[in-house]
Amino acid sequence: MRIGVFGGTFDPPHVGHLIAAADAHRALGLDRLLFVPSAVPPHKRSTVRASARLRLEMVRAAIAGDGRFAADDLELRRSGPSYSVDTLRALKEREPAGELFFLIGADNLRELPGWHRPHEIVRLATLVVLSREGEGPGGGAGPFPARHVAVTRVDVSATDVRARAARGEPIRYLVPEAVRAVVEREGLYRGPSTCE
Repeated sequence: MRIGVFGGTFDPPHVGHLIAAADAHRALGLDRLLFVPSAVPPHKRSTVRASARLRLEMVRAAIAGDGRFAADDLELRRSGPSYSVDTLRALKEREPAGELFFLIGADNLRELPGWHRPHEIVRLATLVVLSREGEGPGGGAGPFPARHVAVTRVDVSATDVRARAARGEPIRYLVPEAVRAVVEREGLYRGPSTCE
């Protein structure tokens, strides 16, 4: 079984995430693609606004009804920082016959040498860099071999969605409608952080 692992804060998940995931699923011939929201992202602790529970709820809402995708809460069930290497170890234990593909953006590739146990990450999974149209595919990051998959360029980011919500501007069509419903129901991104 070919399993894609797409981690991130998903604060909130937006259409760019879904389009990139769909493109990667097709290009890699995946059987399943897991969205894995991080509980305590080691590099973005101060910028995460919504609680881990709400981010997982939004991911589940975003992908509901799409059999290619699943949300996995394994990082939320684990204490301490959400290190990708620990996630990949747990998935390998759970799916010993599965072939893992770890999906990251080009910006993450540059930061990979500073991640926790990066050599083990590339031992556990095929590193896949999602390169948006107009971005050069680049190469590996130092000693890290990477496969590059071109994904449809969608100029939307979670930062922009949060900023629009904070200003009271509409976020419809930037996020799936079910995600927008959660954002509005919870009043997300309009005031102080909901994280603890």
